[in-house]
Amino acid sequence: MHVHPIEYRYGTSEMKKIWNEKSRVKRLVLVEVALLKALTKKGYLSKEKVDEFEKKIIRNIDLSRIKQIEAQIKHDIMALVKYLSELADKEVARWIHFGATSNDIIDSATATQIRDSLEIIEKKLKILLKVLNNKAITYKDLVCLGRTHGQAALPTTYGFRFALWASEIARHLIRLRELRPRVCVGKMSGAVGTQAGFGRDGFEIENESMKYIQVKPVEISSQIIPRDVYCEYITFLANLATTLEKIATTLRLLQRSEVGEVLEKFEKEQVGSSTMPHKRNPIICEQICSLARVIRGFVIPQYECSILWEERDLTNSAAERIILTETTILLDYILTKAIEVLENLQLNKTIIERNLKALKGLNLSEAIMLELTKRGMERQKAHEIVREAAIKAIEANTSLLEQLVKNKDILKLISPEELENITKPEAYLGTAKERVEKIVKNISSLLSTVP
Repeated sequence: MHVHPIEYRYGTSEMKKIWNEKSRVKRLVLVEVALLKALTKKGYLSKEKVDEFEKKIIRNIDLSRIKQIEAQIKHDIMALVKYLSELADKEVARWIHFGATSNDIIDSATATQIRDSLEIIEKKLKILLKVLNNKAITYKDLVCLGRTHGQAALPTTYGFRFALWASEIARHLIRLRELRPRVCVGKMSGAVGTQAGFGRDGFEIENESMKYIQVKPVEISSQIIPRDVYCEYITFLANLATTLEKIATTLRLLQRSEVGEVLEKFEKEQVGSSTMPHKRNPIICEQICSLARVIRGFVIPQYECSILWEERDLTNSAAERIILTETTILLDYILTKAIEVLENLQLNKTIIERNLKALKGLNLSEAIMLELTKRGMERQKAHEIVREAAIKAIEANTSLLEQLVKNKDILKLISPEELENITKPEAYLGTAKERVEKIVKNISSLLSTVP
């Protein structure tokens, strides 16, 4: 029976395949084989024997037998070693795990999981970036109401919003490329990191082992890879999750009944509420927000896993089995969901325009104030005059323009016709269009340099 929701509700099959038990054990086995292959280079045993053993073991990994041994000896890696020794001939069995410590095998296998996970995340980041970039282009001229503090502010464009998010996702893509060589690292350095068991052959054996599993050897380690490596990885996932939650939160706000500017995909037979048939809830965006909080929640536990006694203790082990697996699977899942939401996002242009004009020009008050200042009025006086006009417009339920044209001080500097043009939202967008075009160009360039 399944216990954890990741098993039956959250996560993609491709990411779960990397972190499931079968994959984990296979990777541990491959690290042990990698050590054997490295030892053949130094003449410890024959390459032919190791190649034969590799073919035999990869086809026949018996998880139940490994667990049976572990139940007896209470040590997972030694159970694996004993199991491999049962299947190997005497020559190979003699050298299995030679000179290694458990975390040489564990940390190196983890490095392959992180490497493969980052490949999936990078692929999806590029998809999301293309979606946002395309929407930034498509909607760069779609003027909408900007909001600060949840209140109506200056006009902006939907293209600008998408470009803002695209810029942030682009930085995550750059971060991923930068951190990959630091976090995809393994080791083969023995009990305290000195490679004493290998003698002067330590560097070569480690390099050959890592070459086989296709990760870089860490620069230096104790019994374990320094956990700042995993802290950087988890922090990156948490940072990315936070961006996804920020996007989802904005989309949730824009889907509120009284706003109604966007809608996430809603299937033909989808049910929004068990009791209110009319409901069309933003459940995917809400799910992204919910799981992002879980991901961020693992940052502190992972940092605490860096603080170990001397060359190491075991207080990190149980925590990291949960932290690395859950954080990676959940991040990949909400990234997949973010792509789904944004690819299928519906914008209601009629409502966007209605909301933009609902304040009857009040949100263009800054434009009037600054224009008065440019034409000779003291800035603070201009602020007060426009503020008073805005208050009167609200009280009388009129447009801001109707109140502005009643003010003689304003009319001395700006004609009614000019005031009408100044209070048009599309006339007060500054460099919004150019900034969108700049972001689109930069992201297109970035994507062209990422394989």
